[in-house]
Amino acid sequence: MGELANCPMCGELFLKGPLTVCRSCYEEEEEQFETVYKYIRKKKNRTASVDEVAEATGVNESLIRKWVKERRIHRADLPNLTYSCERCGEQIHEGKLCDSCKNELYHDLQASDEPTMVDKIKEEKKNDIYYNVMKDRKWRS
Repeated sequence: MGELANCPMCGELFLKGPLTVCRSCYEEEEEQFETVYKYIRKKKNRTASVDEVAEATGVNESLIRKWVKERRIHRADLPNLTYSCERCGEQIHEGKLCDSCKNELYHDLQASDEPTMVDKIKEEKKNDIYYNVMKDRKWRS
């Protein structure tokens, strides 16, 4: 069961579940998606940038970027469509972080002295014993 929330687009009260906006805003969003999708399906428009698609269709740029991020619009359809890295804001094509942020986080994790959760799980698995009910044999993993 969903929770009661205000629609981020219009402010109307709605039951939040799988939809993150109210029903009327969702339907409006779907109409806008269809407009964008029809535009990008044309071969001559496939190299368009987000700005060009927004200008041609009248759909908000942030909404188009949201669809790219949600993978409703695929990169194969529009290779020039990007969205922002969640950490630094650099424009990226896939994932949540750009390569430089991924590398920085990776090196920070490698530099830390504390064992990672993966290491702890591996250590715990070394001590697991499995029993065969039929023959009462022990195996170590």
